[in-house]
Amino acid sequence: MISAVTYRRDLHQIPELGDQLPETTAYVRARLDALDLLVFSPTQGSVCAFLDAGKPETVAFRADMDALPVTEATGLPFASVYPGKMHACGHDGHTAMLLSLAERALERRAELPRNVLFLFQPAEETTGGAKLICEAGTLEKYRVSRVFGLHIWPNIEKGRVASRPGALLSRANEVDITITGKSVHISRFREGKDALTAGMEFLRLAYEMIETLPPEERRLLRFGKMTSGTVRNALSAQTVLQGCLRTYREETYHFCQEQLETIGRNVANETGCAVDVHLNEGYPALWNNEALYREAAAVLGPDAPLTLEEPFLATDDFSFFAQRVPGVFFFLGVGSAPELHASNFTFDDETVLPAGVAFMEKLLFEMP
Repeated sequence: MISAVTYRRDLHQIPELGDQLPETTAYVRARLDALDLLVFSPTQGSVCAFLDAGKPETVAFRADMDALPVTEATGLPFASVYPGKMHACGHDGHTAMLLSLAERALERRAELPRNVLFLFQPAEETTGGAKLICEAGTLEKYRVSRVFGLHIWPNIEKGRVASRPGALLSRANEVDITITGKSVHISRFREGKDALTAGMEFLRLAYEMIETLPPEERRLLRFGKMTSGTVRNALSAQTVLQGCLRTYREETYHFCQEQLETIGRNVANETGCAVDVHLNEGYPALWNNEALYREAAAVLGPDAPLTLEEPFLATDDFSFFAQRVPGVFFFLGVGSAPELHASNFTFDDETVLPAGVAFMEKLLFEMP
């Protein structure tokens, strides 16, 4: 049997992006095809495997397979062979652990309390591959009644699993503000419509708005990019602001969306510029099913996850699965390691991956 460490190091060398994962899916499919599983691909770039244990319901486990457009700087002997692409978020480890779990499940097939569906999905970092798998009816077709996910996470004790019931990860929406004015020479600025000044005013009002929410209402609105104008001696004809909104409750998201649109209208009225406010669909907030979380914690006993005090202002499209059926998402600690998405991100796979496989195996076999 190939170890999860070997799987991870093989996959780490062939990072691919989005849902264009031909080498990755070929690697995963080759391992699954060697097992007594029904292997299929419900969407572009995905590989799923169903283990039929003759039970009325099914538990699903998910791993994401896509990498990031990052140039690797780890110096590892198994570093990416593709410049500008890197597994900088641990997805190679997630895929490796799920392949190992599939092998363990077959070894102990007679003990399975449920059928098992292994979900290897693309495009977590981009367009939300989980959503397309859900829309394909995969969970319903295979009678999935619960779903689990495990994500490698820095700054949690190495090999330790952590999570919390309820809110875990935020909703994420990209915010694009496009302000169109009229450019004239600065000596005639009163004849123009200054898109730069309008952009600054929009930014000020947006930041004031987000602070009106109660402190206990966790949220984030920040703009990381602002472009405007072409030369120093002419008014800007266009300003573009690009940022992110993170919320947990739908009510909070809709409040912020409406307020940003109101700010846009007010700035347009004040400056004469046209203001377009656009928020993309994004990923829903990830809420762990509280009953399923507590059931898992009770069954696992001393191996139960460390309960986190607060949710994180990060996001993951596992939330689409958890909207369809009861789900719980866990973090697998890698200790003191570089941040996720960093060009030097790596972790102690020889310690972390076996711990993650063992944890998922307990979820698979010990939960009634």
